[in-house]
Amino acid sequence: MEPEGVVLETLGLYTIVGLLRMATMGLPTLWDFSLRIQNLKFDGVKVRVYQPKIQAAQKRKGLLYFHGGAGTYGCVGSYERVLRHFAKETDSVVMAVGYNLGPENPYPNQYTECYKATVHFMKNAEDFGVDPSRIIISGDSCGANFATRICQLLAERTDLPKVHAQVLIYPALQGVDFYLPSYQQNKRVPIMWREFVAYFACLYLRKSTSIIPDVLESCHVPEDLKRKYSKWVSADLIPDEFKTRSYKPQDPALYKFKPQVYEQMKEVLEETFSPMLVEDAVIRKLPQTYMLICEFDVVRDDGLLYKKRLEDNGVPVTLCHIKGGIHGVLSLFGYGIFSFPSAELIVRDVTKFIKSL
Repeated sequence: MEPEGVVLETLGLYTIVGLLRMATMGLPTLWDFSLRIQNLKFDGVKVRVYQPKIQAAQKRKGLLYFHGGAGTYGCVGSYERVLRHFAKETDSVVMAVGYNLGPENPYPNQYTECYKATVHFMKNAEDFGVDPSRIIISGDSCGANFATRICQLLAERTDLPKVHAQVLIYPALQGVDFYLPSYQQNKRVPIMWREFVAYFACLYLRKSTSIIPDVLESCHVPEDLKRKYSKWVSADLIPDEFKTRSYKPQDPALYKFKPQVYEQMKEVLEETFSPMLVEDAVIRKLPQTYMLICEFDVVRDDGLLYKKRLEDNGVPVTLCHIKGGIHGVLSLFGYGIFSFPSAELIVRDVTKFIKSL
């Protein structure tokens, strides 16, 4: 069954992405005299840099941030209040990437632009008063996906400083299994329904949305790869405490590999789209990690599974589980009565972690 928004879009009444882009532009903020805010370009990529004006006794931490929005909506302005808060409260230089959105800008341009801006910043960190050994890479939702993959790539490089930490806020990390407990329990929880995940994956990759039902039943995953990935992506690896609420495992009869669907969607099984699937040799090299998940979020279990992978490979993980939280609330931080209490909790806990580094 298609989400109502997809049906309306098919009828030509409106486009989901168009509405989401308007809704997430962000309202103007007052001038902040405590920060120097610059719109720049790093290696041709639009970025916004937030620097505390007060003189620092030592070089500051650098926080790189990639915003969420399924790669198709959202902008730096959506997170203006969050980014200013992080810069001031953690006394850090914050760089947010204004990557170009899909599907107009084909995948993987969004991730590539984030990577290019990150490398430029790391090479020139001292120009912004940043200690190159104290750089943190962060993001939420698909932005956390970019952060995850970029940290994996940087872990293999010897020409750049080592990343100090990664901060992953309700990350979406795999396109293999849409029957994990969180996908079943929260399939009708706003704002990210189970069907919407597959819909935005198709939109992001410029594929037909007609294959959404097959993708949700994992028909795009060959049997040999399904077995291989089960050691990393499986409901069996989710702690029992997260399975107590209305979870029903996938009926094996629903799974039937369809080569034509695989040909259309095989990119979701690549590490650039699904960084959960990278080999252990890379995972072992990753920095300390902050992982935030929300109770009523379809991608909650992606965070839990990646947490397990990191810890199994000796990487320290700090987990924050926002009970009652839903996906996508962070961008509403600072909007008074329109801000969710869970957004306040997220910002408070992330700030606490960054300050501790």
